[in-house]
Amino acid sequence: MKSRKAPKHILVIRLSAMGDVAMTVPVLRAFVQQYPDVKLTVLTRGFFAPFFRDIENVEVFPVDVKGRHKGVFGLFRLSRELKQLGIDAVADLHNVLRSKILRFFLLRTPTKQLDKGRSDKKALVSGEVFQQLKTTHERYADVFRNMGFPLELSNPNFPERTPLNPEVLELLGADTQKWIGIAPFAAHKGKMYPLDLMEEVIQSLSEDYKIVLFGGGASEIEQLQRIQDAHKNVVSIAGKLTLEEELDVVSNLDAMVSMDSGNGHMAAMLGVKTISIWGVTHPYAGFAPFNQPENYLLLADRTKFPLIPTSIYGNKYPEGYEEAAGSISPQEVIYKIKAVTQ
Repeated sequence: MKSRKAPKHILVIRLSAMGDVAMTVPVLRAFVQQYPDVKLTVLTRGFFAPFFRDIENVEVFPVDVKGRHKGVFGLFRLSRELKQLGIDAVADLHNVLRSKILRFFLLRTPTKQLDKGRSDKKALVSGEVFQQLKTTHERYADVFRNMGFPLELSNPNFPERTPLNPEVLELLGADTQKWIGIAPFAAHKGKMYPLDLMEEVIQSLSEDYKIVLFGGGASEIEQLQRIQDAHKNVVSIAGKLTLEEELDVVSNLDAMVSMDSGNGHMAAMLGVKTISIWGVTHPYAGFAPFNQPENYLLLADRTKFPLIPTSIYGNKYPEGYEEAAGSISPQEVIYKIKAVTQ
C-alpha cells in the first residue's frame, strides 16, 4: 500500500462485543489527531455509535447483520452501499469470516487486517509461555501502521467530563462525595469477583463514596437493585439510562472498578482511572484497559490457581477455578480504590 497514493477515507471494520469496539476508540482518537486530513468511517453496530461521538472526522456506518446485511447476500448489499461513500482503503480490525467476505466484495480497495496473534495466545493459555503479549490496542494500531501511517499511542488525549442532564442528576443525587463506578458482572463466571465479596467492598466504600453500579440484562438489573436497596450511598443505573447517558456518567467517575469486561474498556477510553479484577483470564493476553498503570490490575493468586490464564476469554477453566478471583481479598480491593482516588 505504501506505493499507492495515501488513503484519504478509510473504512474501519470492528463488529462484535462492546469491549472489543471500545478498545478501538483510543486508537482511532490517536489516529485522527495525528492524521487530521484522513476521514474514518467505522463499520459497527449502530448501538455503539455513542462511543465515537467525541472524535472528529469519524463517522459510524451502522451494520445490520441480523437483517439487511445478514448472510452473504446481505454482505454483498453492504459492500455496494459502502462503495458509495468514496472509501479508498479498508482497515479490518476484526478479521473474521464476515469481514473477510466483505473485503472480498471490496476487492479493488486496498486492505490491511488485524493480526490476532493466535499462536502466541495459544502458547499463553497452554502454559508454554507466561509473558506479556502485544496489547490489543497495539494490534489495532499495527493495522494502520501497515497502511503507511506510523501511529503513536503513548501520549493520549481524552475528552472532558460531560455535563449530566437533569434527569441523570436526579437519579444519582446531588452530593460532594467522590463517585466510584462498580461493574461487578462479566460474560463468564470465572471472570467475576464473587458477589458476596463485592458487597463487602461496596459496604465499606459507601461510608465515604457514592457508589454507582453498572450492568445490563434482567438478572443483573435485579441483583444490582437489591444491592442498592441494601446499602446507603449506592445507586444502580442498570437498565435506567441510554448508552449515551451511561457514558456521560462514566466520564464523571473518579474511578471505575470492573472485571475483565467491556465496562472497564468504556471507562479507560474516556481517561477514567480503571481498576480491573482478573479471575481465570490474565492481562498478559493483551486485553487490559487502555493506558492504566500496571498496579491498577488486581490479579488472582497464581500460586493457588497455577493454570491461569485458563483461556483468553474466560469461557474455559478447570473445576474450582470459577472462584479464582475470590483469592483477592475485599481489603485489597478497598485499599486500591482508596489509594487511586486520594
